[in-house]
Amino acid sequence: MAPLLSLVLPVFNEEEVIPALLGRLETLLDALPLRTEVIFVDDGSVDGSARLLREAVQRDPRLRLLSLSRNFGHQPAITAGLDHANGDAVVVMDADLQDPPEVVAELVTRWQQGFDVVHARRRRRAGETWMKLVTAPVPTVPDSGDFRLMSRRVVLAMRGLEESHRFLRGLVAWVGFRQTVVEYDRPERAAGRTKFPFTRMTRFAMDGITSFSTAPLRLATYLGLLVGLVAVGVAAWAAWDHFVAHRTIQGWTSLIVVVSLIGAVQFVLIGIVGAYVGRIYEEVKRRPLYIVSEEVSSAASGERSPKSLAR
Repeated sequence: MAPLLSLVLPVFNEEEVIPALLGRLETLLDALPLRTEVIFVDDGSVDGSARLLREAVQRDPRLRLLSLSRNFGHQPAITAGLDHANGDAVVVMDADLQDPPEVVAELVTRWQQGFDVVHARRRRRAGETWMKLVTAPVPTVPDSGDFRLMSRRVVLAMRGLEESHRFLRGLVAWVGFRQTVVEYDRPERAAGRTKFPFTRMTRFAMDGITSFSTAPLRLATYLGLLVGLVAVGVAAWAAWDHFVAHRTIQGWTSLIVVVSLIGAVQFVLIGIVGAYVGRIYEEVKRRPLYIVSEEVSSAASGERSPKSLAR
């Protein structure tokens, strides 16, 4: 029996893109020499995305739909898809057609050559604003996002990682195994607007930094040393001005400057420590990453289940 390939696509308000996406996916699935399943994860869409996907699932037994009970975010939605994927290999890709379905065939070829992770790396990024490029956290593989293929053993390893603030591209690099890249040109969105504005990209970048680095905490030491040097310089200047220049010192000016500087640094450091404490707080609560309100598959391949599933 041919291996099974799973495609996981998180969807959030992509009603305008879905018809074109379904057509290109159908062409891809018909051309692949593998058994296939496509898992759409509706991340709390409020437009007609879920309706269009339900209709498509009923027509094609290769398609499945997971509807989350609300919008949990891009990374939890991908996690839900990985948890429900049955494939010997799993491809994660966005639904906006900036991850071209035609590239999947190249990813599969590299997997069949023995690689466990095949990253899709962008040669160019069309239609992305400077804010998105600047705020995108530097991934382990430069110019790659979440578009990649993972073998079954990588997916199982990923399922064992239960942290709440998930930065999946970093986790994929952390689990190891044989990894390679396939390059492609990233097109503009086929329709609609980006779901990653500046504020969300900033939060995502912070998740990437604090999930895999203690550098912000080490920054406290460096800032402390810097403030100490400034304080010594101010003290030396004050002593020279008093004992050598014999000028009247307005003590309150120096006091205000020093206190303001130290206070500013303290606030910065409290914020950094608070970011890590906040993540500890989220982890110890052990809330599920997502809740599935409905799972839909075609009548030929399964049942429609309203049962809520959480992870």
